[in-house]
Amino acid sequence: MSSEKYIGLDVHQATISVAVMDSQGKVIMESILETKASTILEFLAGLRGSLFVIFEEGTWAAWLYDLLNPHVTEVLVCNPRKIALLKQGNKSDKIDARKRAERLRLHDLKPGYHGETGVHAAGAGPQLSDRGQRSFPG
Repeated sequence: MSSEKYIGLDVHQATISVAVMDSQGKVIMESILETKASTILEFLAGLRGSLFVIFEEGTWAAWLYDLLNPHVTEVLVCNPRKIALLKQGNKSDKIDARKRAERLRLHDLKPGYHGETGVHAAGAGPQLSDRGQRSFPG
């Protein structure tokens, strides 16, 4: 059995809804974390295997990408306007996190952000380029 974990995040200023899915598509854990670096890294440290993480572009994308990238196998920041499935059906932070984890597991999403030195997706500029003017949680 594969030890891959697919982690969908629904990120907000104060909290992050998390869904962790195994390689078979079973949700093995759900949680709500404080949007704080130490809390997020502590959560990830408790997971074993190859970790693949996905979340949407937004205010926290650059900070979260840079925080997570050294600690996981892959970080994917997606453009929500290009994911029609996430707009369908019931909507909640928990459901959104699950849908992201599932889409990542199925490998049918394209990245929208590749870190400070990488490529930014069209339409992501202002949210990701003004990092020096934001204060991020520690």
